[in-house]
Amino acid sequence: MQEFIYKMNDNETYTVMAYRGDEEVVKIEETYAGKPVTILFDSLFKGHKEIKEVIIPDSIEDIGGFIFDGCDGIEEIKLPAGLKNLWQYAFVRTNITEIEIPEGVSTIPPFAFKDCIHLKKVVCHTGLKKIHDHAFEGCKEIETFIVDPGTYIGDLAFEEAAAIGIQKLIVSDSSNDEVEK
Repeated sequence: MQEFIYKMNDNETYTVMAYRGDEEVVKIEETYAGKPVTILFDSLFKGHKEIKEVIIPDSIEDIGGFIFDGCDGIEEIKLPAGLKNLWQYAFVRTNITEIEIPEGVSTIPPFAFKDCIHLKKVVCHTGLKKIHDHAFEGCKEIETFIVDPGTYIGDLAFEEAAAIGIQKLIVSDSSNDEVEK
C-alpha cells in the first residue's frame, strides 16, 4: 500500500506532503491531478525502515529536510535531473554508499549528508558553486569526492568526517581533464 498526500503550490505544481505505506520500493509520480510534482516535503519518509528504494521523477526540484532520516534500508538514491535545491539534513543518517549531485544543484547546505557513515563516493556535476560547512559532517568513509575547480568548499564541510581519509579528491573541469589532489 502506498498513499501520498499532496498540496498545491502557488505556481500550480504539487508538493508531496506526507507518505503512508509499507512498501520496499516507493515510486513518486511525476504528476498529480495533471500538474507537475516538484517538491518532496520535510520528513516525508522519515522512519520508514522498510523502504529500500525510492524512485524520484525528474520533475522534482526540491528535496526537503530529514526526508530519508531513519530509512536504514536505502543504500542508493538516484537524484532527479531537474533537482535544484537540497534542504538541510535531507539525507541525514541514511546508508547510501554513493551520491551523484545533478547539474542544477548550486549549493549543498549544511548537514545535508550528516552522518551518512557508509558514503564512499560523491560526484558533483558542473553548476555546483558551494559546499557549506558541515555538509558531510560525520561521513567517515568517503574515499572519492569529485568536484569542479572553483567550487567553494567550506572549511568545516567534512567536520568529523573522512577529509583526511579521502583517497581521491578529483577536481574536474568542463574539458573532462581530471586532476587528483
